[in-house]
Amino acid sequence: MAERKVELPVVGMTCANCARAVERALTRKVPGVVRADVNLASESVTVVYDPARTGLEALGQAVGRAGYRLVLPAEGDEEAARAADVRRHGRELAVGIVFTVPLVVLGMGRDLGLLGAWSHGGWIDWTLLALATPVQLYTGWEYYSGSARSLRNLAANMDVLVMLGSTTAYVYSLVVVLAPGAGSHPMFETSAMIITLVKVGKLLEARARGRASAAIRGLYDLSPRSAHLVEDGDERDVGSGTLRPGDVVRVRPGERIPVDGVVLSGTSSVDESTLTGEPMPADRGPGDEVLGGSVSIDGLLLIEARGTGEDTAIAQIARLVREAQSAKAPIQRLADRASAVFVPAIALVALATFGVWWALGGALVPALVRMVAVLVIACPCALGLATPTAIMVGTGRGARSGILFRSAEALEIAHRMTTILLDKTGTITLGRPVLVDWIPLAPGGGDEVFALAAAASSGSAHPVSRALVAAALSRGTTLPDPDEARSVEGLGVEARVSGRRVRVGKPEWFDLDDDARASIASLAGQGITVAVAEVDGGARALAAVSDEVRPTSSQAVRALVDMGIETVMITGDSEGAARAVASRVGIGRVIASVLPDRKDAAVREEQGRGRTVGMVGDGVNDAPALARADVGIAIGTGADVAMEASDVTLVGGDLMGVVKAIRLSRATMRTIRENLFWALLYNIALVPVAAGALHPIGWIPDFLRDVHPAAAAAAMAMSSITVVLNSLRLSRTRL
Repeated sequence: MAERKVELPVVGMTCANCARAVERALTRKVPGVVRADVNLASESVTVVYDPARTGLEALGQAVGRAGYRLVLPAEGDEEAARAADVRRHGRELAVGIVFTVPLVVLGMGRDLGLLGAWSHGGWIDWTLLALATPVQLYTGWEYYSGSARSLRNLAANMDVLVMLGSTTAYVYSLVVVLAPGAGSHPMFETSAMIITLVKVGKLLEARARGRASAAIRGLYDLSPRSAHLVEDGDERDVGSGTLRPGDVVRVRPGERIPVDGVVLSGTSSVDESTLTGEPMPADRGPGDEVLGGSVSIDGLLLIEARGTGEDTAIAQIARLVREAQSAKAPIQRLADRASAVFVPAIALVALATFGVWWALGGALVPALVRMVAVLVIACPCALGLATPTAIMVGTGRGARSGILFRSAEALEIAHRMTTILLDKTGTITLGRPVLVDWIPLAPGGGDEVFALAAAASSGSAHPVSRALVAAALSRGTTLPDPDEARSVEGLGVEARVSGRRVRVGKPEWFDLDDDARASIASLAGQGITVAVAEVDGGARALAAVSDEVRPTSSQAVRALVDMGIETVMITGDSEGAARAVASRVGIGRVIASVLPDRKDAAVREEQGRGRTVGMVGDGVNDAPALARADVGIAIGTGADVAMEASDVTLVGGDLMGVVKAIRLSRATMRTIRENLFWALLYNIALVPVAAGALHPIGWIPDFLRDVHPAAAAAAMAMSSITVVLNSLRLSRTRL
C-alpha cells in the first residue's frame, strides 16, 4: 500500500529538544513510520507512514508516552486545542501574578528597608513561603512535568533549566525557613519571579505563533461559507462544503466564488489577487475558468463546479503552504543539533559557576544566585524558534503573492541560485498564439479575405486557426458558417464559405511567388509563424501568428540580471524563433531545438559547472528538468505534472513571480541569520555575565555585574519574543 502523509498538531512542546523527542518517539517507537518532521513554530508534526502497519491512534499513543499530546482529527478542531492551551497559560499566569506581586513587595521591600521593623518578624518568612508555594507548584508545574518527560526521552530541554533554577532558589529558601541556622536570607521572590516571567514569555510567544499561522487560516477564510445552488431553475442556499463537481452555482456582483469552475453564462471582472497576486481584475465570461475565493466585481455569473472541497485551488494552496511550513530547512537541522547539546553544557557551566564562586567567596547565597541566573538566562528556546518561525511567516507571505514553496529547503536554496533556465513557450510567452499581422498579397486581400479565412478556420482546434478566429471575433467580424469544412493533416484547413473555396495553411501547401516566399522567410526569421490564405485558387494574404510575450517578461529578466543571476532561454523551437524572442526580452544565451531529455541534460550540465540552477517551465516536457534543477519553478497556468515536479509554483503565471520568489528567499534567509545571530549572541554574551564575569569591574552598573535571576528570566523571555517578532516582519516584506 502507498505511504500516507499527515500533518497533526502537537500540544506541549516548548523548544527544539521537545521537537526532537516527538520525532524520536514516532520514528523509533512506531513501526511503519517512515519520517516525522516537527515544526516548533506551528506546533505540528508531519508524519509519513505505512497505513498497513500503523495508524493515527498508534501515533497519538507514542507521542502521549513521550509526554506530549497529538491532536487527532477525531478529537476536534485544531484551533480549539490551541485556544485551550492559550487559556491554560493564561490561568497559570494569573495565579502566578496574584501571588508573585505581594511576594515581591514583601520580600524586596524588606530587603530594601522600605517596610519598617515589622517586616523582619519571623512570620514574614512563613508568609513568603505561603505565597511562593502556589506559584512553584501550580504555575510552575509545567516545567516539572516538561523536565520529567524530556529527561525520560534523554533530551534535556529549556524546562530543565527553568526547573533547576527556580527549584534551587525555592528549596534553599524553604531550608532557611525550616532551619534558620542554615542561612539568613530566603529567595522565594526569586523563584516566583523566574516562573512568572517565563510564563509571561510563553503566553506572548503562543499568541505570536498564532499570528504566524494566520496565513493558513486566512486562505481557508477566502472560501465563502455558503453558495447559491441552482437546480432545475430554482435557487437555494447551501453550505459550500456540500457542493460537488457538476453542481451549478450563481454568484452575484460583490460575492466570492465558492468553487473552482467554468462560467456557463454571464460576464464579470473577477478579482483574483488573493490567489494569484495579480493586482488587476481579469475579465471572465462563458467558457472561462474561475477560482474559488476570487470575487466577482460587477457581473452575475452562472458557474459549473469543477473543483470542490479539498480539490479547490485554495485548499491545494493551503496544503502546499502547510507542508512547506512543516518541513525542515537544512539550516534548522543545525540549530536543532546545537540545542541538543546546549542544555547539558549549560548545566555543567552553572555547576562550575556555583563551585568557583563558593570557593572564592566562601558565601553560599551569592554563589547560588549566580548559578540560578546562569540556568535561567541560557534557555535555548530562542535558538529553537529562530528558523521555523521565519520559514512559517515567509511561506505565508509567499502564498499571499501567489508564490507557493513546496518545501522549506526550496525556500532556503532559492536565494543561492546563480543560473536560471527559462522555457520559452508558456513561460516567457503566454503560450497562446495571436494574430500579429495580416498581409495582403493581392488586391482584395484585406477584410473580406480575412473574414473568409477566419470562417474556414472556425471548426479547427489548431492554434493558428484559433488565433485567426479570436482576432476576427475581437474585431467584431461576422463569420458565416462554412460548408464542406475539413482538416488536411499537417497542412491546414479547407472549406466552402459563402460559395467560395477557401484554404488556410502552411506555405508549402501553396504555389507562391518569390515575393511571398521572401516575406515568409523574413517573418520566420523573427520567430513568427506564417499561414497562407487562398480564395478560389489564388493566394490572397499572409496571416502572421506569434506566441505573445508576457507583458512582464522583459522586466523580470532585467531584474534577474540585476540580482546577478544568469538567464538562459531553453526551448524546443528553432534557433531563429528562439533568438527573436530572446532579443525582445533581453536574454543573451539561448539553447534551442531541444527535446525534453535534452532539457534535463542542460540542467545537469549547468550543475556540473558548479552552478546552483533554477528551472522555470510550464509543460509536461519541462517536468524532468524541473525535478532535476536545484529549484524547479512551475508556472501555475501550466500542466499539473509540471507543478507536481517543481519546488515552487507561481499561481498567476507571471514571470515576475520568479523575481519575487528569490527576493522572498533572500529576505527569509536574512531573517533566519538575524534570528540565529541574536539567539546565539544572547547566550554567548549573557551566560558569562550571569556567571559573574563582570563582577570585578567596579565601574560597570550593578545590574550587569551581578545579574539577578529574575532579570535573567525576563531577558530569556524577551529573547524568544524578539525572535518571533523579528520573523513576523517578513509578513510586510515588499516583493
